[in-house]
Amino acid sequence: MEYQRTKDILQVMRLLGHKSIQNTLVYTQMVQFKKEEYTSATATTIEDAQKLVEAGFEYVTELSGVKLFRKRK
Repeated sequence: MEYQRTKDILQVMRLLGHKSIQNTLVYTQMVQFKKEEYTSATATTIEDAQKLVEAGFEYVTELSGVKLFRKRK
C-alpha cells in the first residue's frame, strides 16, 4: 500500500526493514496501479487559493496569473 501511495521503492524497503531491494520487489510486483483521476480547480486570489488548500486541493502550477490546483477523486 505504501508503494502504491508513494511509488518510492527505497522508502518501502526501509519501512519493511529489507536489506536487499530484491526482497522488496517481491511485494511491489503485486501492486496494480490504477489510473489516477483528479478534480481540478483554479484560483485567482489568495482567498480562493486558501479555500482550495483547506478543501484538500494541492497546488500544481500557475498559468497567465491563474493558479491551478488538483485533488484526487
